[in-house]
Amino acid sequence: MKFFSKYRTLVTLEEKTERKKQLLLASFGGVLLGLSFPPIPFPFLSFFAFIPFFFVLEKRETLASINRISYVFLFFFCLITLYWVGSWTKEADPFLMISGVLLLFVNPGLYLIATSLYFISTKVFGRNRSLYFFPIYWVFFEYVYSLTDLKFPWLTLGNSLAYFNQFIQIADTVGVYGLSLIILYINVVLYKAVKEIRTSKNMNQRFMFFALLLFMIPMIYGWFKLASYQTPSRQIKVGLVQPNLNPWEKWSGGSIDELLDLYFEQSEVAINKGARIIFWPETALPVYLLGGNYTNEVDRIHLFVNENRVSLIAGMPDINFFFNIKEAPKGAKILRNGAAAYTSYNSIFTFTPNSTEIQKYQKNLLVPFGEKVPFVEDLPFLGDFIKWQVGISSWNVGDRQSVSDLGYTKVGAVVCIESIYPEYITKLANNGADFLAVVTNDSWYGYSSGPFQHKEISVLRAVENRRAVVRNANGGVSCIIDPMGRTLTETNLFKKDVLVGYVPIYEEKTFYSQFPLIIPLIVVLGSVITILLAALNSIIKLVKKKP
Repeated sequence: MKFFSKYRTLVTLEEKTERKKQLLLASFGGVLLGLSFPPIPFPFLSFFAFIPFFFVLEKRETLASINRISYVFLFFFCLITLYWVGSWTKEADPFLMISGVLLLFVNPGLYLIATSLYFISTKVFGRNRSLYFFPIYWVFFEYVYSLTDLKFPWLTLGNSLAYFNQFIQIADTVGVYGLSLIILYINVVLYKAVKEIRTSKNMNQRFMFFALLLFMIPMIYGWFKLASYQTPSRQIKVGLVQPNLNPWEKWSGGSIDELLDLYFEQSEVAINKGARIIFWPETALPVYLLGGNYTNEVDRIHLFVNENRVSLIAGMPDINFFFNIKEAPKGAKILRNGAAAYTSYNSIFTFTPNSTEIQKYQKNLLVPFGEKVPFVEDLPFLGDFIKWQVGISSWNVGDRQSVSDLGYTKVGAVVCIESIYPEYITKLANNGADFLAVVTNDSWYGYSSGPFQHKEISVLRAVENRRAVVRNANGGVSCIIDPMGRTLTETNLFKKDVLVGYVPIYEEKTFYSQFPLIIPLIVVLGSVITILLAALNSIIKLVKKKP
């Protein structure tokens, strides 16, 4: 023991006190950032949350020490915002709970890409200048995260401002990643101002001016946009059916005819109020409706649509069979008897009156672990033991995006988590969608932050593209959001309800819709240049060391 004590690093009382102080500052910053996200109505906290973290960050010298304290900051941020992912309801699937716990510990680690880039930057540009590049590295991570098989960009910083309606109007130009950059640069400039006050007792007015400028530009822009907006003369009345079914029990079986009766009954309420388009939520019927065993139910839906002269857009499971197994696509599953292969999708079916054609959209962007096991195409064995008890963890990935054409209007409908991907939604607007729709089932997560966060993310999609958004959820929150990101009407959580309202059709394309990748390209370019310069510096140092 004496031998090892020789080499044990001695820590003074002052160093211990400083470590505790830094730990508290990082934790406090993470809590502030977490509290800036919905449903907590304090979006302005995101403009200050990084300041305590920056005080700690600039005192750290090594990559390991930077990432350790960054992990603390990020853990509290993720804990407050993502605690709900495990569901924690009495019926919750054990695997879902495990996934929720893992996400809380793994997700903060992924953000260390940004802080690692900051460390690399200090070797190239120095510590002071590198802080000005920190926002670029953070948003670079946000964007890249949305592209991988592990993609879960739920916590893009711009999403924290969903309640700050006037400020987010500038998203029609810079998008949600632009909002993230603005948030971070306000933090950086305010940090510089506070730091100067602490060190010299004086305040450099230049920093405060820049902070005020970064804040006021979006505010003035937002005021102008809101003041000049006129409700479009073209509006379409829709009906949202919220059945409030228990999502766990729904998959255990039951009478499909009785379930259809429930949907028809609620749909008739909407039709009697003048709705022309009826929406049903994600996986409204827990069966493969077009699999060949439910022709009577399909006929009933066609009859209902024809008699009432309405269109129906409904979330439905879908299945395709391949009796020649060699012709089955990659990712197809084999039936137990080996007679055929099949693919299954979380889909949307569109029924229109006086037509036997059913337009289908198969979900392209699946929930990691919830609907699709990441990397399962390359490591098939993963799919054998990672499955929910409800049997929805093995959907296939749709390979194309489509818009529902109702003749008199086009609807860009997506399923659940697809609404959190800005570029994906923008493609729908560019492909002629008059308004956007999200069919979802957020009831898995009980009365938690999850359903509210999901709903508010759609606010950003509305503003970015100036397209109204209709959200139809199984147990809420169902709502209609106008092109300015304002919620016109909404339901309460866990209430059987029918929501009827007008959807304003705004037809102009925004700057963001036309050029959605400007901010992502800037942050990618900035990060790549940093990495290349760091590599070049390392090579030069190695060359100089050689005799």
